[in-house]
Amino acid sequence: MTRRKFSREFKTEAVKLVTERGVSVAQASRDLDVAESVLRRWMRELTAAPAAAFPGNGQLRADLAEIAALKKEVARLRAERDILKKAAAFFA
Repeated sequence: MTRRKFSREFKTEAVKLVTERGVSVAQASRDLDVAESVLRRWMRELTAAPAAAFPGNGQLRADLAEIAALKKEVARLRAERDILKKAAAFFA
């Protein structure tokens, strides 16, 4: 079974269907063929941070992007440290 992907516009419209038009979450999830838990999660994400909600398409949230950059830097620094250890052992 393949995982379905939804666009940012679809998610925001689904949330607006519930919040602005007054449709119940259960009815909206049936109409859109989406699980209720997924629709509720979309609602939480959109209300928590409207600008950062649903990054998608390979774009990470700011905090996750910073963590990824720091992990890359740690890996680079470890490689440099290992090279220096080997060089010190070679010249000793």
